[in-house]
Amino acid sequence: MPLGPFWRAVVWVGYVMTAISVIGLLAMMVVTCLDVVLRVCGVPVKGAYDVVRVAGAVTIACALPMTTAMKGHVAIEYFFQRLNRRWRLVVDSLMRLLMIVGFALAAYECVGYGVRFLKSGQVTDTIELPIFWVPWLMAVSFAVTAVVVVFHLIYPGREMVRS
Repeated sequence: MPLGPFWRAVVWVGYVMTAISVIGLLAMMVVTCLDVVLRVCGVPVKGAYDVVRVAGAVTIACALPMTTAMKGHVAIEYFFQRLNRRWRLVVDSLMRLLMIVGFALAAYECVGYGVRFLKSGQVTDTIELPIFWVPWLMAVSFAVTAVVVVFHLIYPGREMVRS
């Protein structure tokens, strides 16, 4: 059965977040390689640490929705598989509810951090890059991840995205 328009939109946002994650990973690789090569020449890249730190946060956060949609997280199922079907359903549902609450709370808190960073004019140490947008991007990612977990709670046996 195909996904409805709302869930297709969630998957599309997940792909956009994945693209942002890939760009962040690429930025980390390029800046790190350039910094290593140019350090040998005595000219390190100014702000390399700042860029890698921001790109790392963006990469990790933006990878969450699609990883969750594909059920690509590491799971320890030794004890879970020893439960009967009914208890597995109960434990799985409770864990998903906790994940939804946790990601929603993290999204809410990130919005607050972004507002505080914007009001205070928080910037990175070396190149003074404004960083208020990083927690906001993380908030979007956490919110989308929470919605993906809602899908898995509503449709426990159904795949949102095939890996």
